[in-house]
Amino acid sequence: MQVTTFEGIIENGTIRLREKIRLPEKTKVYVVVPGFSIEPVSHIFSPRLAHPEQADDFIKEVIEIESDDAV
Repeated sequence: MQVTTFEGIIENGTIRLREKIRLPEKTKVYVVVPGFSIEPVSHIFSPRLAHPEQADDFIKEVIEIESDDAV
């Protein structure tokens, strides 16, 4: 496998090569970033029903009560 390297920078989340190089579509590339470590990312997922057919058991009912001004 032949390997060629090009230097580039990231701009707006896109890799821009410093040289005017046009790579063919679907070219397999490898990105090596010197002196960079990836911080672990936490993911907080939305709760999901284990049994979606039980969704009717969780319907909210709003009950309005009159304010008690005397209290």
